[in-house]
Amino acid sequence: MLIEIHMLKNYPATNLNRDDMGAPKSCVFGGAQRGRISSQCLKRSWRVSQFLQKELSGYLGVRTRKMPQLVVEKLKYMGVADEFLEVAKKKLTGFANKNGKESDLGITGQLIIYSPEDIQAVAEVVKQQIDELDDVKKFEKMKATDIEKMIKGVDSRPVSLDIALFGRMVTSPAFADVEASMQVAHAFSTNRVIMESDYFTAMDDMLTNNEELGAGMIGEVDYNSSCYYIYASLDVNKLLENLKYSDSPEALVEAAVPALLRAMAYSNPSGKQNTFAGNVLPSAVLVECKDYPVPVSYANAYSKPARAIHDRDLITVSIEALQNKVLQTVEDFPSLGDVRRFWFSEGNSMPFDSDTGIVNTKNYDDLVESVTKVLEL
Repeated sequence: MLIEIHMLKNYPATNLNRDDMGAPKSCVFGGAQRGRISSQCLKRSWRVSQFLQKELSGYLGVRTRKMPQLVVEKLKYMGVADEFLEVAKKKLTGFANKNGKESDLGITGQLIIYSPEDIQAVAEVVKQQIDELDDVKKFEKMKATDIEKMIKGVDSRPVSLDIALFGRMVTSPAFADVEASMQVAHAFSTNRVIMESDYFTAMDDMLTNNEELGAGMIGEVDYNSSCYYIYASLDVNKLLENLKYSDSPEALVEAAVPALLRAMAYSNPSGKQNTFAGNVLPSAVLVECKDYPVPVSYANAYSKPARAIHDRDLITVSIEALQNKVLQTVEDFPSLGDVRRFWFSEGNSMPFDSDTGIVNTKNYDDLVESVTKVLEL
């Protein structure tokens, strides 16, 4: 089964995802400049959201360069003597380096996402070598690359849910590459974007009328206001395959999908949120459940930028464009097979006609529940 999520979120002034110059990311689509949020930014906001972290606690990994610290904490719990711990920490910094070069900074050269089972596997091998050598100087002579090669069961080790969803590519033989089961597009604005800049000042509270007047500092921050089209597709069969060595992969998938749908709706990228507080909920969501695994984005609904017209605001125009694109696709490509579609719009204000076969849900929880029922494995 393929689950596709199409979502519209209308943001006020924000700078959710910055480029190298600190400005909101953008792209050109349909000959017009649009606001953009990278897929990497979206995936991180979902992965670290409380909805995944709380509802799927214990099934998620951690992306870090501080893997040696995590392993050392495990080794300490396993009773390894303190004199070995600092040596082990430095030794592990050589993981994922071609020549196994170690670092005094206590971090690896490569940023990798690890499952709890990955950390456990590394700790067990390191402890085994420490127990066998029983000598700090002998352990110091070991190479990181040798330890990596001793870690077995790479291809049959369970991976965390976030690795199974978003994939992993590493250069270390101690950890398996995983092909993502979820594709996430860069979100882009349905409207032509106009970049703006806020010139701001900060005042010194200690200044008095008798002292020098003026700002304590001045600065600028770039922002824009955009209605974003967000698209992602989840290959449920691939997700099950990635989780095949986990306990009860079917139950894990059934728990993951509703948690993921809530994370996508209720979380927002963290960029400049202290400055702009751009925390919004989706204005409309369409979820499609397909037995025929052909992913289809409705991005071209916005090849012509949407804009507010008379009494129809940007959200209304954007929703109408999405609905029209969906109905046109259904009509033009009937061979896509049986597709179960579930629609949500704020206040149920813009439902599909009943003869379209698209289910209008009364609220977002109803949509999530409907998708979950279809998913039952």
